Amino acid sequence: MSGHDTDPLRTPDGRYIVVRGRLWRARDPRLGDERVHELTAELMSARRDKGAAKRAGEPVDEARNRVDAAKHALGERGPVWWEDGEPDLTRHLARTTSYAAWFAGHDHP
Repeated sequence: MSGHDTDPLRTPDGRYIVVRGRLWRARDPRLGDERVHELTAELMSARRDKGAAKRAGEPVDEARNRVDAAKHALGERGPVWWEDGEPDLTRHLARTTSYAAWFAGHDHP
C-alpha cells in the first residue's frame, strides 16, 4: 500500500484488505511497481468507461470485461496467488474467519 492514512487495513499475511469489515483479496505482491501502475490505470479507465456507459444508457459489457481482466491480472480475482492451499476468503466478514482475533485488535468503523 502507499502509506496514506486512507489505506485500508491489510491482513498480516498481505492476502486481503478489509473494507467495512469484509475481506477483499489484495493484489499479487509479486507484481512489479510498473506493472501494478499499468494495470491500475487500465482498471480505473475501465471503471470510468463503465460508469459513462451506464449513465448514457449504453451497454457496459465491454467495460465490465476490461474491469474483470484487470482485476484478474492484478491477482484480485481468479486463482489465488498464494501457494499454500489456503482457501480464498474474499467477501467473508473478517470477524468470522481465522483473522477474527487479529481483526478484533484493530480500530475499525
